[in-house]
Amino acid sequence: MIDLLDAATFANGHPAQLYAQLRAEAPVYRNPERGGPGFWALTRYDDVRAVDRDFHTFSSEPTIMIADPGPEGMFGDAQMMLMMDPPRQTAFRKLLRAEFTTSASEARNGRLGRLASEIVDKVIDREECDFVADVAGEMPSYVIADLMGLPLEDGRELYRLTETIHSAPEAVAPGAGGEAVSAMFAYAMRLIAEKRARPGDDLSTKLLNSEVEGRPLTETEFLLYFLLLIDAGGDTTRNLLGSGLLALCRHPDQFAWLMGDLTQRLPAAREELLRFTSPVIYMRRTATRDVGIADAEIAEGDKVVMYFGAANRDPDHFDRPDELDLSRSPNEHIAFGGGPHVCLGQHLARLEIDAVLSEVLSRMSAIEVVGEPEWLPSTFISGPRSLRIRFRVRGNAQEG
Repeated sequence: MIDLLDAATFANGHPAQLYAQLRAEAPVYRNPERGGPGFWALTRYDDVRAVDRDFHTFSSEPTIMIADPGPEGMFGDAQMMLMMDPPRQTAFRKLLRAEFTTSASEARNGRLGRLASEIVDKVIDREECDFVADVAGEMPSYVIADLMGLPLEDGRELYRLTETIHSAPEAVAPGAGGEAVSAMFAYAMRLIAEKRARPGDDLSTKLLNSEVEGRPLTETEFLLYFLLLIDAGGDTTRNLLGSGLLALCRHPDQFAWLMGDLTQRLPAAREELLRFTSPVIYMRRTATRDVGIADAEIAEGDKVVMYFGAANRDPDHFDRPDELDLSRSPNEHIAFGGGPHVCLGQHLARLEIDAVLSEVLSRMSAIEVVGEPEWLPSTFISGPRSLRIRFRVRGNAQEG
């Protein structure tokens, strides 16, 4: 039986063959749910794209996760922005939208380049490292810490909490996910006190001084916004870098093509790696009325789940979808979602990815994966938790 709630289904990344089977046989698939009513899984590009844009029919409330929130996940009238619909979602999104525009993100390019250089400096002489822990995980952790006005090392510790939050419940100790969220909130409460005592030029201070819907942001709303920024601020970058380097090593012809003109070819390569690896596995919506998709009759209140990795491999939209083609153009992938819920930090994520890949590939050669990667045991986020690599320092006399 196909079970998209089993972490084993995603034990080695996206299950491309399973996605192909679902698109062909059951593009709107009724997946069972232990302790729940089940959900509709969408695997075709056009269906995913349409649902993601129609917030009137497919709501992000009460949650974008498949499991409904328990009492511990309810915060009165407060909600995380991802779990709102316009116009309320739009009002909360506006609080920091200007900080993540293309121009605002590009203004940070110099800082991103310096961070990437410092990260690679720490591992380059070893000629081996765990690429996820030592490189891919460092960049987004440092960047979000920079933006929020936190010590860089705190960014690393908060990143470890997000790994626990996204792990499948059966893969961690009972209650570990809730404890990680509580630890994140405890940190944020200390941050509130600190920023009120010593305001800074950072997003934490900006949020604490913000107004939404004609009133100041509440502490609970700050906690949820903080959790979102820490969590979403690292996921795509970290998992794209880990999965992306693994894909390059497994496709040496494409790797060689990229290295033929790294600067000019990196933007197209980055977009193809986003399509091919699709770091966010799914997002859920809830039907607000009875509606049909393909041959399925979806009832009001049903869970409808969009599988981005499957949509990004749809042969009706992409030629040779299961092949990595770094020169692919056009490449209208939906790794960042779409419509009003499109990823707020997508421009910054792209620049982080470029900064790290440019630094790594210009300074390392003969990169090879050592052993098998260890994947994050999750049905929500796709990426290796550990990826050991060996390499040579580019330009060394011993370089082969």
